Amino acid sequence: MTSLSVEILAADAAEPITSAGNAQLGIAVLAGIAVIVLLITKFKLHAFLALTIGSLALGAFAGAPLADTIKSFTTGLGATVAGVGVLIALGAILGKLLADSGGADQIVDTILARASGRAMPWAMVLIASVIGLPLFFEVGIVLLIPVVLLVAKRGNYSLMRIGIPALAGLSVMHGLIPPHPGPLVAIDAVGANLGVTLALGLVVAVPTVIIAGPVFSRYAARWVDIPAPEKMIPTRPSEDLEKRPGFGVTVATILLPVVLMLVKALVDIVVDDPDNGLQKVTDVIGSPLIALLAAVIVALFTLGRAAGFTKDRLSSTVEKSLAPIAGILLIVGAGGGFKQTLIDIGVGQMILDFSENWSIPALLLAWLIAVAIRLATGSATVATISAAGLVAPLAEGMSTSHTALLVLAIGAGSLFFSHVNDAGFWLVKEYFGMSVGQTIKTWSVMETIISVVGIVFVLLLSLVL
Repeated sequence: MTSLSVEILAADAAEPITSAGNAQLGIAVLAGIAVIVLLITKFKLHAFLALTIGSLALGAFAGAPLADTIKSFTTGLGATVAGVGVLIALGAILGKLLADSGGADQIVDTILARASGRAMPWAMVLIASVIGLPLFFEVGIVLLIPVVLLVAKRGNYSLMRIGIPALAGLSVMHGLIPPHPGPLVAIDAVGANLGVTLALGLVVAVPTVIIAGPVFSRYAARWVDIPAPEKMIPTRPSEDLEKRPGFGVTVATILLPVVLMLVKALVDIVVDDPDNGLQKVTDVIGSPLIALLAAVIVALFTLGRAAGFTKDRLSSTVEKSLAPIAGILLIVGAGGGFKQTLIDIGVGQMILDFSENWSIPALLLAWLIAVAIRLATGSATVATISAAGLVAPLAEGMSTSHTALLVLAIGAGSLFFSHVNDAGFWLVKEYFGMSVGQTIKTWSVMETIISVVGIVFVLLLSLVL
């Protein structure tokens, strides 16, 4: 366990800052979340400000001194940014290099050249899943949807038959697989092993994306049969490049951090000896920071230089990749502050009491809490962060595999039924030229399928592991 994890667990185990009873704490939690929901949905306030104000409101409703609430919030914010901030930044750099170098387009073109007819929806899932590993969801949509529209138009395919598999691939990666911000924060909050979570996440993701993607797209195409909107087919990022990196080297670069983290997890399970030389090496190279840093350094050459980027352009690309994630980092950090405030006012014990009295399995409880917050706020990241803070005490005493499954249960719940309060809903609606009703029948239903199928497979794995 890293020193950071020890510090966070020590902070989580701190004495409550208030001795309020369960009834008052329950009301305080509902009121705090209600403040966040109201500020995000009604007043359109940025999630960072909403989470900050909601954390202060939570402490006030629980009867905690303001100074203690502020201390809890800032401690949680600092620990969360320290834990995942650098990883989010490295992921953003890798994603930007992938997009700007034409590596993403190379993957797309290579797979599409070898797929046709019935294989096309499966090809779109594969493309979205591979590209979705290092990219944030919104970036992935912007990158992939032009491809979806081009394929649907040129091949005379139903837009939903091609689009739903691509969206499913991106969404599953976003909700279940690190190094995306939501799963990273949940792993940090509950003290899960990143390598094990990644491995189990892939086990859950594969059947989930198949059911929500190619399988569901057959029905979505019948319910909503629309052509690709002409006005939404923009130019692709790499059209102005004279050359771009090869398919094999691009895929290898993207998968490098995943492979390094999985090797670490495998060695930890098989060797299980902290003094073993091999395990010491894999613990270093398989740590998220080193794995992602290695991928970024490799990408500078295999993607950037291969596309003919000069040193100045590489520097500019890295710089441009960091600006858009400022808001994400602040939201994630404020979510960590909200989580720590929840823990310090004693909500952890209340959740433990609740789960014992109602005999609800911890994994199902985590999923239900994430679903409720997702429906209310529309943000998968806010749902993941808040739910992780609420159920973190349930992870105490859990095995390594079940702690990882707790993260995946939260991630699955955070994707449930995207609707009008979710930015992703409007992004998909506008790009595909659909009405609100059509978007609900396709995108919203797909997200719900991902969430439900995801928790089913998580619960099945919990019976086996």
